[in-house]
Amino acid sequence: MLNSGRLHLLSLLDTLGTVRAVAETLHLSASTVSQQLAVLETETRCRLLERTGRRVRLTPAGLLLARRGREILDRMAETEAELRALNDEPIGTVRLGVFQSAIYTLAVPAAARLATTHPHLHVELIEMEPHESGPALRSGEADVVVTTTDYAGLSWGADIEVTSLGTDSVVLVLPRAHPLAARTAVNLAACKEETWACDRPQSYMADLTLRLCRESGYEPRVACRFSNYLMLLRHVETAGTIALLPTLAVTPDHAVVTRELSPPVRRNVAAVVRRGTTRRAAVNVVMAALRDHPELPALAAPDRHAEPEEHPPVP
Repeated sequence: MLNSGRLHLLSLLDTLGTVRAVAETLHLSASTVSQQLAVLETETRCRLLERTGRRVRLTPAGLLLARRGREILDRMAETEAELRALNDEPIGTVRLGVFQSAIYTLAVPAAARLATTHPHLHVELIEMEPHESGPALRSGEADVVVTTTDYAGLSWGADIEVTSLGTDSVVLVLPRAHPLAARTAVNLAACKEETWACDRPQSYMADLTLRLCRESGYEPRVACRFSNYLMLLRHVETAGTIALLPTLAVTPDHAVVTRELSPPVRRNVAAVVRRGTTRRAAVNVVMAALRDHPELPALAAPDRHAEPEEHPPVP
C-alpha cells in the first residue's frame, strides 16, 4: 500500500528538483528523505530514481507516480475534510499565499470575516511574490494564491483554476509637494532626473519599474530598496523619492499622492487553486470570501472583454 508521506516526498522532488531542497522544505535531513524514497521504491517494486553525478532524477516511473501522487494526496485531503465535516461546516487549515499589496486590503479582511462565519476554519496567510506563487501552489505549500495573471513567469496549465478578482493600476507615488503632482497623468520620461525608492531586486515591482524606465530612455537612480511597501511609502514621504506601486499598496495614512501613468499600466488580480481542490469545503469558502469582497476603490471589477495591457509585467 502506498504511503502518503512518501508520495509527498516524491512529488516535492519532482517540483523542487533536489533531495536537499526537499529536506530543507520539510525540515528533514537529506539522508532521511533518501531513505524514505528508497522505501517507496521497495513498496512499489519500481525503480523511481536514477543518479546523474551527485544528483538524482526521476525515472519515467518516478515521474508518473509523482504526478499521480499529487492527485492522490489532493483527493485524500478532500475525503478527510468531508469525513470531518459531514454537516458541511468548513474546518481545518487553508494556506493562502498573497502578494504584499493584497495582504491588508484583501486577504486580512477575508480571513477576519471567515473567522466569524466559520470558527472552525483557520486561514494561514503567507506573503508570496508572483514568481513564488505557482511553485508553492503545485508543491502544496499553499492551497490558494492571490497573484497576477500578467506575470510572464507563471505557467498557467490545465492543472490550475483561475478566478478573476479584478484589476488594479500601477501608479506613480510622489511626495505631496512634488512638481509632478500638478499633473493628472505622468509620462515616465518626465522622471529621468528623479531618485527612486524600489522593491528588492528581481521582485515583481522592481523588474517592472526597471523595464518601464528603460522604455522611457533611462536607468532609474535608486536611493533604497525595501521589501516592505510601508517602509517604501515612508521613504517617499520623508526623503522626497518617487516610486511605482500598485494602487492596492498605497494606504491613505501617508503624505503622498498618486498619479496615473501615461500610457496607463494595469494588472489583473486573480485567486488560483490546483484543479480539484475547490471541492474541499474549506477552500471553497476561502475562494468565495476573496471573490465576494467588499468594494475596494483600488480594485476594479473584472473586465472579461478588456484588451491586453499595454505594458505586461516582465518575468
